[in-house]
Amino acid sequence: MLDSRRLTGANWWSEQPGAVLEVRNAEAIDRRALEQWPREVRVLCDALGWPSGSPNAQQHGVLSVCFLAAPLDGLMTATTVAEQAWVRAELWVRSQDGDADAAAWLLSSTPTVHDALRTRYDNERAPLVAACAVVAEATKRGCSWQLDEDMVSVGSGVYGLSWPLDRVPVAELVTWYTVADVPVVLVTGSNGKTTTTRLVTAMWRATGVTVGLSCSDGVFVHDDIGTRELAEGDYTGPGGARLVLRDRAVQAAVLETARGGMLRRGLATSRAHAAVITNISADHFGEYGVESLGDLARVKATVARILVPDALLVLNADDEHLRALGAAMEREHPNAVAWFSQDAAHPLVQRGVQLHGYGAVVCDGRLMLAEQGVWSDAGALLHMPLTLNGLAPHNVENALAASLAASVAGVPFAAVHRALHTFGADAGDNAGRLHRRVLGDVTVLVDYAHNPDGMRVLGATAMAIPAARRLLVLGQAGNRDDAQLVALAQAAWASARYDRVFLKEMPEMLRGREPGDVTRVLRAALLEAGAPADVISEWPSELDAVRAALAWAQPGDLLVLPTHAQKEVVDALLNALEAQGWYAGEPLAPL
Repeated sequence: MLDSRRLTGANWWSEQPGAVLEVRNAEAIDRRALEQWPREVRVLCDALGWPSGSPNAQQHGVLSVCFLAAPLDGLMTATTVAEQAWVRAELWVRSQDGDADAAAWLLSSTPTVHDALRTRYDNERAPLVAACAVVAEATKRGCSWQLDEDMVSVGSGVYGLSWPLDRVPVAELVTWYTVADVPVVLVTGSNGKTTTTRLVTAMWRATGVTVGLSCSDGVFVHDDIGTRELAEGDYTGPGGARLVLRDRAVQAAVLETARGGMLRRGLATSRAHAAVITNISADHFGEYGVESLGDLARVKATVARILVPDALLVLNADDEHLRALGAAMEREHPNAVAWFSQDAAHPLVQRGVQLHGYGAVVCDGRLMLAEQGVWSDAGALLHMPLTLNGLAPHNVENALAASLAASVAGVPFAAVHRALHTFGADAGDNAGRLHRRVLGDVTVLVDYAHNPDGMRVLGATAMAIPAARRLLVLGQAGNRDDAQLVALAQAAWASARYDRVFLKEMPEMLRGREPGDVTRVLRAALLEAGAPADVISEWPSELDAVRAALAWAQPGDLLVLPTHAQKEVVDALLNALEAQGWYAGEPLAPL
């Protein structure tokens, strides 16, 4: 057994909370155990008085992933149910093969196991009785809820109420007439999540409302006075979402929702008013049972499980995996998907507009947005700062995604238009995401590209910017397998003509690998792709690689800097150089 964990919200496997067990298969016996596991779960659930738990056991290569739905007040007990069911399934297989001791143990231990599970469940649910009653009443009234180890909340933002678990009132005493939900937009996908999240936030801000934002850089509340930071760091999981939804100043929420949080804990809330999947790209394979792009698309589609009635899931019609996902969804719910595309005549977009009135396309270099069946011109892409005057096609995609998601969520067209023409003009609007900086006579392009597709679009943008020479700083976290590292290096070398590639070690992100292992694989892949050996060099950290790149630069050069492990330090260095009026060849500011 590798992992056994609670899922406190909607997840890949179900709309219901539950528990998931991961088991590494070592022998053929596990296949039969996998088939027996759901039967054992049903027996144990019957002993607890639970519904069957809708057990779902799947094999993904060497990994078995087993899920059962469970009541909110029994999620810890459910993890024990999953584990015990697996032990009993393996013993059952042995008993079928003639192991008398295994058969005897199954028979004799059953009453003890049932009693232990009932005792555990009684102890777990005792402090959660009031919280679960409040959640049930909120659900009945059509309001969202959030529950974690410390608090329970109903409603959201300015209309939400929250209590510590030991101080939850009886449901009848809650002032339900004050409880409601603010508009909530979920943003997921492989690339462009943070940019799209920030742009949707800017669109809401243009209406004058107070907006809560959680993303890979932190949790923030924006109002007409300024920005309040609630947390710093990667908050794309349920913890960041709950911080936003529980803030009583928030009038609209935009939540970046990453794959990892959905797979580890499920979604943070039970209701959303729009969701967008930007695109699907090969990344994170081999984790949590995700083995293919189709798997990844279905994981991302978890966001659709909590959409309120008549809400829409916004999908990229130019992405083949999302087209397949959307087609499957539309077979059950024909009006469920709103499409965007860089093709003005894309049939999926046009059909969606006919069905429900919403869609977004690029037509003759202009972003066109359909609302309630009426097309409006949002302006020329050349005049939208985010697109770098049209040089960044992937940010055209992000602008389409954000515009359509915001529109579906209720942002007026005038606010969408205003944000498109202002967002990105200030360096702080989209820090670290395709941020072009000019340091004297050197151009620097800072981005977060972290997978092959992201690297390809970054390379295409780099080639569109005039430069005497180009340098790329390249690295990756250690939790990608060798095949993904090779694909990243190949995409980098194929997408642009780089005069130098500086490989960076990231000690903070080794994630199980030995130092030097990632850069070794990247170097070999670059050489295999045709990069000359004297073009490639290695540096012990991201900051060291960036400083070396700046020292290498000459007037007219372009430095392409995907930053991950030391974003804040790199940004501080670039700010210091900009403040001192640095030019190529001059000493670098110490930090």
